[in-house]
Formats: sequence, C-alpha cells, structure tokens
Amino acid sequence: MSLAAILSCSQVIAAPILILGDSLSASYGVDEDQGWVNLMRKKMPQHEIVNGSVSGETTAGGLRRLPALLDSVKPELVLVELGGNDGLRGFTPQQLKENLTKIITLTKAKGSQLLLSEIMVPPNYGPRYAKMFNQVYADLAAEHQITLMPFFMTKIAINPDFMQRDGIHPNAAAQNDIAEFVIPWIEKTL
Repeated sequence: MSLAAILSCSQVIAAPILILGDSLSASYGVDEDQGWVNLMRKKMPQHEIVNGSVSGETTAGGLRRLPALLDSVKPELVLVELGGNDGLRGFTPQQLKENLTKIITLTKAKGSQLLLSEIMVPPNYGPRYAKMFNQVYADLAAEHQITLMPFFMTKIAINPDFMQRDGIHPNAAAQNDIAEFVIPWIEKTL
C-alpha cells in the first residue's frame, strides 16, 4: 500500500465545531444548503460543523440550549453569534453580559474553546445604547481571554446586493463572503 493510500485511509476528522447563533447563522430566508455554515462545511471537510443556530434566538435561549448541545456535540470550538435579538428587544447590556458570561463559563468548563462574535445593533437604537452594547463583547473577550471576531455583517449590511428585503438578514449572494470571513477566525482560534 502506498504512503498516499495509507494517509488517505487514516485521515482523522478533527473535533467538532459548534455554531451557536441566531437567524444570521441559521440561514433565515436562504436555502440551508446555501447558508454560510453549510458552505463552511464544504471548505473545512476535516471538521464536523454542527449548526446549533435558531432564528430569533436570544442569549437566554442559547444559554438554555447550550448544556445539551455541549454534551451531544462535544465541540473543540464553539462560535457564539448571539445578542442581535437581545438588542432588537431592548434588553439591557447587563442582561446581555450576564447571559454571555454564563455561556462562556459553561463552554470553558466543558473544555471547549470559544470564539465570540461581536454583534452590533442598528443605529436607530441611539449611540449611547449601541456603544454600551458593543462594549459588552470587548469587555468579555478581555475578561475571559477569548478571541473576539468582528461582526461579520459590518461590510455585508451596507451592500444592498447582499441583503434581503428586510434590511437585517443577508441573502444567498452574501453567504460565501460570510464563510470566507469566518474561516480564518476559526482557524486562528483552533
């Protein structure tokens, strides 16, 4: 048997990656096969990528579902993309921070690494709230010594060709760009 054959037969699948997010990660309004998480699966075949994202999810909902996901998936890395719905519902930055802190603590206690995605609220919420909201992510990254990934929607949201009619969710054309943005952050964190 050749060395190439031996290597291909013994190729090891890396530990799973769990995406814990909301509609931005759950392919809302886009065929699931075209969603960025599924595209990432094709670009990172060495990893099992589990999409634990749910449209409309808040940090409280993600926190409630996290223990079962951690037990069943046993992820090497958890990418947390939550908080947008907290902001849209006007939850306080303190509530956001408390829930994300518990998510981080639970994830680390299970031995998984964590990649936290920054989330930004729309400008109509006012600069004071937006600044306090965004600061939560920077503070948590520093306090828990975890990687903070910039919000992947920053450049997408300003391009109408990449947005659905609601002005909130990315369309199918944006999904590959999102996958290409996220992959290096995952690789850096692993």
